[in-house]
Amino acid sequence: MERRDFLKTTAAAGAALTVGLNARGTEGSGSTDTGGMVPRRPYGRSGVELSVIGFGGIVVKDVDQRTADRVVAHAVARGVNYFDVAPAYGDAEVQLGPALEPYRKDCFLACKTAERTREKAEADFARSCERLRTDYFDLYQLHAITDVQKDVDSVFRKGGVMDMILEKKKAGQISHVGFSAHSLRAARAALDRYDFDSVLMPVNYAPT
Repeated sequence: MERRDFLKTTAAAGAALTVGLNARGTEGSGSTDTGGMVPRRPYGRSGVELSVIGFGGIVVKDVDQRTADRVVAHAVARGVNYFDVAPAYGDAEVQLGPALEPYRKDCFLACKTAERTREKAEADFARSCERLRTDYFDLYQLHAITDVQKDVDSVFRKGGVMDMILEKKKAGQISHVGFSAHSLRAARAALDRYDFDSVLMPVNYAPT
């Protein structure tokens, strides 16, 4: 699929996914019962399979560690293996790190940076690794790409965050590169400049 076509069909795909799942997290009529486990789908051509429902790290923001440990363990037990967090989510990294540590090797951990310069992003990356008790990320993303000049131009200019991301990827500290977008125009501009592995777009999953 062409990258621009992907952006046009993201919302429809999200809606179709919602309709195809019942309240237990298994696929609907005509599919194989997964016994209450969250189904998984291929992550592009990477060979990795990810749970169709991910764990947004913001849900453990401002909770005690015992609660974080419990909800993460429950998610893993139900088959969730995609975990996404960001420095912008308050203290979520602090709670998620210890909670996810026992399962880290079996989980796909995604993190983000909202910084646009290499220097500040380096600090973000190091702090996230420390808090999340890891030395690599399965997916590292540019956070909230919204404006072409302010965001896209900034991250791709010399000394921008993409310099750091590509270096970390070459060193094996980042496996896949992506971004979250709040604007189709900015998303298209970013996709024209780099072959990103994935894009996060806001989609209302509730049936209408």
